[in-house]
Amino acid sequence: MKDKTDLLFGFHSVYEALRAGKRTFSGILMSRKKTGDRMEKIEILAKERGIRVEPVDPAILDKMTEFSNHQGIAARTSFFPVKSAMDVVDRVGPETSPCFILVMENIEDPHNLGALIRTALSAGVDYLLIPKDRSAGPSSTVSRTSAGAMEHADIYMITNTAALLRALKEKGVWVFGLDADGDRSLFDADLKGPTALVIGGENKGVRPLVKKECDFLLSIPHKGRINSLNASVAGGIAMYEVLRQRNGIPK
Repeated sequence: MKDKTDLLFGFHSVYEALRAGKRTFSGILMSRKKTGDRMEKIEILAKERGIRVEPVDPAILDKMTEFSNHQGIAARTSFFPVKSAMDVVDRVGPETSPCFILVMENIEDPHNLGALIRTALSAGVDYLLIPKDRSAGPSSTVSRTSAGAMEHADIYMITNTAALLRALKEKGVWVFGLDADGDRSLFDADLKGPTALVIGGENKGVRPLVKKECDFLLSIPHKGRINSLNASVAGGIAMYEVLRQRNGIPK
């Protein structure tokens, strides 16, 4: 029988999940050997929400987390709640302010996904979209690699990326794919209007069927012997270019 609970561990994941209030907690286990301000913060939030905190031997946490860096804290919770990407289509249009949508196309590495989510929340992305299949999902690993930022995100799952992009374009959204072979520089694109930014996976980039739905394919200029970037780094550069343009900051 599939486990119906998720296991969060590490201070930031547990603390931010408590702050965000999106998950239901079954209980929190805390190492008897861990004390200090950070543990006190978790105990205060847990008490406010009526969640039991149980002191345990560190060996129990080691076994639960398969000897990962749990930092003396773990929690059993509900899985991270997600929404349908079609909800985003219903929310955007000419009558709303220009949206900023991030489509994370087949990002398989949870570390890259966590970094992208954290950057997106900092760069002012309105909607974070992830394919339901062939992609890392909003797991406890992603929560840890985002330093708990994922716990505050609204994440929308896509069943068919190409069809979703077509629906967004019908609502007036411009679709920009980030691609090493793109025919236009990221820094020459106008990203101030309703924008969906598509970040491709680590190995294959943006899939051909998804590329066909992009209005523009953008590349990041490079100088030197290395002509490709990690997906989360490339995505971070692109997201902050959108933010720069929308804030009217000159080049």
